[in-house]
Amino acid sequence: MRAERKNTKRVPSFRKLLRTSQLKLDNKLKNKQYKQQSTAKKYRKEQKKLRQAVRDAVCRKPFPLEEYKKKHVGKSEKREEEEEDDALPLDMMDEDDLKLMEDLAQKASFLTRDISSTEPVHIKKRKHESVIEKYEKMPRRMKTEPEKELIHLLPIKDKGGIIPQTMEKPGKKDEEEDAEETEVAEDFSEEPLPVLTPEEMAAQRKRKLQERKMHIAALASAILSDPDNNIKKLKELRAMLMEQDPNVAVIVRKLVMVSLMEIFKDIVPSYRIRPLTEAEKATKVKKETQKLREFEEGLVSQYKFYLENLEQTIKDWKQRKLKKSNVISLKAYKGLAEIAVKCLCELLVALPHFNFHNNIIVLIVPLMNDASKTISELCCEAVQKLFKQDKLGCASLGVVKVISGLVKGRSYNVRPEVRVFMLYFKILASRAFSVYPGTEYNSTMCIFSGILSELEMSVFHDYLFILFSSLQHTETLNVVFLTYFRILKKAQKSPLLPAVLEGLAKFAHLINVEFFDDLLIVLHSLIASGDLSYRDSLHCVLSAFHILSGQGDVLNIDPMKFYTHLYKTLFSLHAGTTNDDIKIVLQCLDVMLAKRRKQVSQQRALAFLKRLSTLALHVLPNCSVGILATNRVLMQTFPKMDLLLDNESQGSGVYLPELDEPEHCNAQNTALWELHLLQRHYHPTVQKFAAHLAVGAPDEGSRALPLDLSRRPATELFEAYSIKGMNFNPPVPSVTPRRKVLSIHVLFF
Repeated sequence: MRAERKNTKRVPSFRKLLRTSQLKLDNKLKNKQYKQQSTAKKYRKEQKKLRQAVRDAVCRKPFPLEEYKKKHVGKSEKREEEEEDDALPLDMMDEDDLKLMEDLAQKASFLTRDISSTEPVHIKKRKHESVIEKYEKMPRRMKTEPEKELIHLLPIKDKGGIIPQTMEKPGKKDEEEDAEETEVAEDFSEEPLPVLTPEEMAAQRKRKLQERKMHIAALASAILSDPDNNIKKLKELRAMLMEQDPNVAVIVRKLVMVSLMEIFKDIVPSYRIRPLTEAEKATKVKKETQKLREFEEGLVSQYKFYLENLEQTIKDWKQRKLKKSNVISLKAYKGLAEIAVKCLCELLVALPHFNFHNNIIVLIVPLMNDASKTISELCCEAVQKLFKQDKLGCASLGVVKVISGLVKGRSYNVRPEVRVFMLYFKILASRAFSVYPGTEYNSTMCIFSGILSELEMSVFHDYLFILFSSLQHTETLNVVFLTYFRILKKAQKSPLLPAVLEGLAKFAHLINVEFFDDLLIVLHSLIASGDLSYRDSLHCVLSAFHILSGQGDVLNIDPMKFYTHLYKTLFSLHAGTTNDDIKIVLQCLDVMLAKRRKQVSQQRALAFLKRLSTLALHVLPNCSVGILATNRVLMQTFPKMDLLLDNESQGSGVYLPELDEPEHCNAQNTALWELHLLQRHYHPTVQKFAAHLAVGAPDEGSRALPLDLSRRPATELFEAYSIKGMNFNPPVPSVTPRRKVLSIHVLFF
């Protein structure tokens, strides 16, 4: 029994079958088939030889012993025989003995042998021996075959003769190999399946898929109905991520990924689960507490394994790595990876408070720089949603830190899609300083400390929450601005530079005053280098004036270089590719002229008014409306702007429209003749603005603008009258053609 147990080989596990490659299985199957064919061929040769030997033995029939030779004998010999017969003492034998002798005489025996022949006695015996005796004298093993190849069994005798029986002698090594091959290639040794038509294959696949769907739905329903008692079913559902049927593997894995994601979103508690200490594990607790601990431990464990499965799916797709089972193709892995990324993005937004959230951030942030546009957009949208809903600021701080490390680690050479800083600032700036706008972090702390001492305890926690969130947002601001400064100083050719300049243009007023001088020098050097696009140079100008319009008022800095740059590049705008850049120009003009009216001279204002009027002639109608709205603000803000409405010269010199210096172009000696052309514009709003400016832009009277136009800023009007939909705004009223009626007397002519 022990020997039998030792020779019995265990059935290989599922993992062992997965580790066996398809090529190895095919080679083993081919070797086994070749070995079987060789053995069968040897066996057929052996049988053929044995049958030939039996035929030879059967063909050579011995002479029947009861029929001996009849020879021609003489009369004398016959007489002698008769005398011998007469001489036999037969009368002395009993009847029984006589009868026995007669019976024996009828059978072949040595008594009836022809002894008169001159041949040796044993020759006929060898020649005519029986078939059985000859078979018994044959060797049991063939000399040409190996000793351990065949085993001769007892033969079978029938009417046709003797049929030898043999079998192959099993060896220890062969038994082990055969057992292993039988176990591994069990599925391959089965009978071939019947060939199915495409319709039958589709029906079979549909049936299998429906069975898997019902199983997934049953498990999910059981978990959601009673998570405490059915938490172990998560493992069964997660095991379906390793579906091995190639017909339904891709769809089933996608369904399981999404189902698990939705289940975790529903059953995860609203707090972070921490691991128990050794002392807590040793302490006896109530049954309810112990049950809760087991549920939390199982939930965290399954959630961790689920995230690892998603991560491994993405890594396999990135590394173009196929599993040994070869169930899913590389092309299908891309779809699986996209679903895995989508699940991670959903968990990033839905469960920022739960365990392993930082691990999800570490997975998602590098994918924002992925070459696949679909995956990159998914990750960027998820981060944007996280920023919008993160009121406390902890998750946002983690994301910004990982982004900063990613940008620095890749030497600031990342894809332009990584514009998270801008997306974040739009929410962060309104949130971090929403309670006390316009204050620094230190002053905010002082005000909070003063207020908290007077508040009741019922509202203390609310202000403590606001204080903590302000601390988180302030630290995030520091990380973001640090990354901005590194890019401006060390990586001015980085693809992120436009995003950095745009972010600085919007939120430069939040920067510390100590950095203003250095920032202005860097921004001017970027403009002077000529390496920037026109849009980026506009962002530099806007950033510089945002810095000077806030806390920079106390600084004694003359930004004349930025005025000159904007003035000389205004004619670079047109109705083509730079049409959208006019919005940034309108923002720059508002900060440079309207908000700094005390620092702007009359000559500079007149020069910009004249050049903007000329620019309004060759741009789209929404741009013309925005420019004329800016001119209206200039005419109402600065005195003596109506000089340009008079044709007569008001001073010495001649207007030089090609000069790049607004202070010295003698704009006071020209007129706004462009307004007469704009009053004939096809757009009705442009006509209204031109007629309004031609009479001096009055606030009252018949020539005043309606309230919907006079109270809206230039940038808002630019967006309101946009024609991106390739239609007129406002729409052109349809004209009904008049019917021509011919009088009767005309018909006569």
